[in-house]
Amino acid sequence: MGLPRRQRLVGAWLLLSGLSFFAGLVIALWLDARLMPQGLERLALWAASLASGVLLFTLGALLERRLLRPLRHLQVLVARLAANPDARDDYPPEGWLAGLAPDLRRLRQGWRGDRERLATAHAEGARSAARIRQELESLLQLLETPLLLCDRHHRLLLFNQAAETLFADHPGLGLGKRLEGLLPQASLRDSLARLPDDGTPRELLVPLGEHWLRAMLRRVPSQHEETLITLEDATAAWHSELGPRAGLAELLPRLRGHGANLGSAAEALGQLEGRDEALRHRLTQAVQEESERLGELIHGLGELTESLQQQGERLLPTWSNDLFEALNERLTERGLAIRPIGIPAWIKADAPALLGLLEALVEELAATTSQTCLEVEACLGNKRIYLDLIWIGPPLSQGRLAQWQSRRLAQLPLAPSLQSLLRQHASELWSLADEDGQHARLRLPLPAAERVGAPRPRVPPRPEFHDFGIAELPPPDEALAARPLSALEVVAFDTETTGLALRQGDKVISLGACRIVNGRLLADDTFDVRIDPQRPIPPESTAIHGLRDQDVVGAPPLAQVLPRFRDYVGDAVLLAHNAAFDLLALQPTGSPCCLSMPILDTLLLSRALDPGLDGHDLDSLAARYDLTIPPEARHTALGDARLTAELWLHLLPRLEARGIERLDQLLRLQTSAFDREDASA
Repeated sequence: MGLPRRQRLVGAWLLLSGLSFFAGLVIALWLDARLMPQGLERLALWAASLASGVLLFTLGALLERRLLRPLRHLQVLVARLAANPDARDDYPPEGWLAGLAPDLRRLRQGWRGDRERLATAHAEGARSAARIRQELESLLQLLETPLLLCDRHHRLLLFNQAAETLFADHPGLGLGKRLEGLLPQASLRDSLARLPDDGTPRELLVPLGEHWLRAMLRRVPSQHEETLITLEDATAAWHSELGPRAGLAELLPRLRGHGANLGSAAEALGQLEGRDEALRHRLTQAVQEESERLGELIHGLGELTESLQQQGERLLPTWSNDLFEALNERLTERGLAIRPIGIPAWIKADAPALLGLLEALVEELAATTSQTCLEVEACLGNKRIYLDLIWIGPPLSQGRLAQWQSRRLAQLPLAPSLQSLLRQHASELWSLADEDGQHARLRLPLPAAERVGAPRPRVPPRPEFHDFGIAELPPPDEALAARPLSALEVVAFDTETTGLALRQGDKVISLGACRIVNGRLLADDTFDVRIDPQRPIPPESTAIHGLRDQDVVGAPPLAQVLPRFRDYVGDAVLLAHNAAFDLLALQPTGSPCCLSMPILDTLLLSRALDPGLDGHDLDSLAARYDLTIPPEARHTALGDARLTAELWLHLLPRLEARGIERLDQLLRLQTSAFDREDASA
């Protein structure tokens, strides 16, 4: 429990001294009135009566100066040494504890010497590995291919500069964050679960906004079952791949036309009269033979082109629900929608091309049937998947479908026609009526991927580009309450406000946060946003944090910032100093945003660890643990958040030394400190 609070000791000492002195005074007055002594006898009576009070006061002052204050200083010194053995020695033993100074100095020097020897041995043993790692890091950052490395729990261990550029400003990119926050597709999770352990690669297409990424997945042989993911923008690859194929596709009809003309010429030659019959016969036979050969070559060239398009590297396994979701995002802008029915399926497709094809077909169907919402179904066939668009009404004629197939898609590179996109997928269009007599379908057969069944659903439980220690952390779906403190992902945050009277209308003007992963404070994984308080900033508040009205002009309101902050926090535990104030600032009465994750408070934790010490404000604790912060960063949201994070890292070894190793134990300790403070208030 530590020493009693100084205020209680001083109060008890003064109360006892006062009562003793008052009692002696009453006794002296009573005896003086009864005995009426004179001279030295009277002086001795008064001295004896008041001696107890004076003696008690003197002894209390002596104990405070010679024992209790040195004990408090010794507690601060031990706490500082436990948090940081290299901290300066501001409180040497004094008073009756001065004799401990040589022993403490020897212990401290021995502790530092052992740490220096360990550090030297570690540095010598790790120097070669560090050099190799630095060279590897440099190579990774030079790679233009986006690269991600995740552990078996899908937590990011590494990403390179190209990946950071690809996912610029995406809240899901960060060390220790789940891959599902970056690429949430169920097809990717299913592919990761089915990856072979021998390093054989698998690839698939996944959507990212308006783009489709070609993902190459490969298991890295290791005890942690890491997975290497390389990404390529398949949408950009379209430009370099479609040109020759489109030119070849355009050439074929012309060749067929020339072949037909040659056949017609041969037929006309056979009708000539008045010429040498033998010569005319030989010419006719030669033209017919060349025509047949040309037709055969054209037919073979067409088959080769179609095969090239069907087997092209853009035809990759695609989950139908991913395709439908991306299509709905495009159709929403036009007031159209599709509703998937039936069982999803894997198809082989060039996703950007097929998406444009389906978008055009839905637009044509909506214009023809006057229906803004169509059903879509993936039906299993014999080595094919039939993609059916369904509406209420009669089927369409082949003539109308032929007109649609001549339509060109100007939004795609080289403006391909629907017919060329169908040929690319070895497909065609036809319409048929449903058995109920009320619905009709537009059927589009597509190649089936060599997969069966839906992806198995799972319950979701920057200068630093890598941290392989994350793989040693507990699984993310492990009970959070039982998670070790050293394994917690922590987001420290702080706010600056227009004033301290939040219930009387003061508002947030700045929100800053930083992240701790695997016991490391990440330097550039930060959140720092200014907020429009929609009211003037008082000069007395500006004097503290330096923010003026012009500094928040054009800044977003709190209602827009909170969802972004919630995305930044993710699955982490929140940390603040005097968290009750910051939570009230972020969640005023009636606010729809709720920060429901566990919240740690360094103010309460410090009170719990050192109930006998005064000064648990951030400045006092920074001085106690020898923490430094640039003066210009103090009283800024991000600066104070970083200082709170550093304080947490210094409190952590003291908590673990007291057997507080899990989050549930820490929360109980924090609650007890809160209760004690309330009881003493």
